Amino acid sequence: MLRLFAKDNSKLRSHKYCDGVSRRSFVQLGVAGMASLGLGDVLRAKAASPSRSSKSDVSTILIWLDGGPGHMDMYDMKPDAPVEYRGIWNPIKSKVPGFDVTELYPKQAQHTDKFSVVRSLHHGTGDHFAGAHRMLTTKEMGVSGANNIGKFPGIGAIVAQQRKELEREVPPYVAVPTASSVGRVPGYFGGKFLGVQYDPFRTNGDPNKDNFSVQNLVLPSGVTVDRLEDRASLRGEFDKINRSVESSGTFDALDQFDQQAFNFVTGENARQAFDISQEKDGIREKYGRNTWGQSTLLARRLVEAGASFVTVQFSGWDHHWNLQGGYETLLPRVDAAVASLFEDLDQRGLLDTTVVMLCGEFSRTPRMNDGGNGGPPLSKGTPGRDHWGSSMFCLLGGGGIRGGQIIGSTTAKGEAPKDRPVKPTNIHATVYDCMGIDPTLHILDHAGRPTPVLEDPTPIRELL
Repeated sequence: MLRLFAKDNSKLRSHKYCDGVSRRSFVQLGVAGMASLGLGDVLRAKAASPSRSSKSDVSTILIWLDGGPGHMDMYDMKPDAPVEYRGIWNPIKSKVPGFDVTELYPKQAQHTDKFSVVRSLHHGTGDHFAGAHRMLTTKEMGVSGANNIGKFPGIGAIVAQQRKELEREVPPYVAVPTASSVGRVPGYFGGKFLGVQYDPFRTNGDPNKDNFSVQNLVLPSGVTVDRLEDRASLRGEFDKINRSVESSGTFDALDQFDQQAFNFVTGENARQAFDISQEKDGIREKYGRNTWGQSTLLARRLVEAGASFVTVQFSGWDHHWNLQGGYETLLPRVDAAVASLFEDLDQRGLLDTTVVMLCGEFSRTPRMNDGGNGGPPLSKGTPGRDHWGSSMFCLLGGGGIRGGQIIGSTTAKGEAPKDRPVKPTNIHATVYDCMGIDPTLHILDHAGRPTPVLEDPTPIRELL
């Protein structure tokens, strides 16, 4: 039987936010070895959860800006606001008249016909944990920095559970390179009471490194595919003994789940999908030869191979000070990755079957601070922006979503929605609609009670 073992992942880069929590992925999974949890065991548990199966072939790529990206510096500039509000950079015109973006996004400006931006998103909290929980699950449920344990499955986990019946040779739900929401792994991306079988499959590592490989799919030293086949055959012989005392069909189900685990490791499609080295140098350069760019390219490879939901982690957005230096480094990377993804999906005929979603747990204060963080002005560095959940953005495109749209607006200083207010539940309902998943879906909680996935299942109709 194939087994997964825990492996130290301390070499991964760690990011710290204002709450002092280290954003470190502390678990890395590998194949074979002897430990407590088998991939076959995980897959078997799928039989325990009721669901309705979606027949849609639409996938979703969620690019998660962990730490809180500011709307005023990306997609909702206010050039006529007072100087302390309007920020540092100017808006530029894009391919779509009236759809302005920051001057640090010149590449995305050429593709605004392929995506839309919700400018009136809000959930009202400036707490990292509460905001992440609301954005990834839509639920409040008392989650905060003081009580930060997730209490509801993330959107990707629900998609994976709803599509559990689909045959595939790649994991249905993948996180590149990790699944971390405000330092919690898999945090609010996880399956929670649906079960660990709906947690995302994490690649770990850095797809930009020449020696990048997904440990989950790499056979340990001395273990070959032929040897695994021999072990699988031997297990089958032992199972014949057990079948003489069990006739309920359980063993047939176990065989099915173990076969899926076996196929992930020995199947050519999965190994090909995760092998980013097969991409031409030109396309890799276009996405950006950095962790974010290559993670986004890998996400495209995975949805192309059949993954239903892929998250891409872009962490390090907690800019209470030195916002200018931070954004002049980070925004060009986002620009290259997002623009290249939309162009690439379009050229490959995948744009109609792939939703792209870009957001973080909250936004930043419309008014710039003095760089003191409670001390003398500029004592912590140049000015930045603090936490803000009353006006945010979410970029959505592909998968049936109309491009070139601006949904809602904010007040003159960007402090709150002015019209067409949208909440996280409406964002999720829109994605579910595109993926053929019923937004009025109920799932069973720990107590066996049916619980609505969305309190308000109304999608953003203008986008559909």
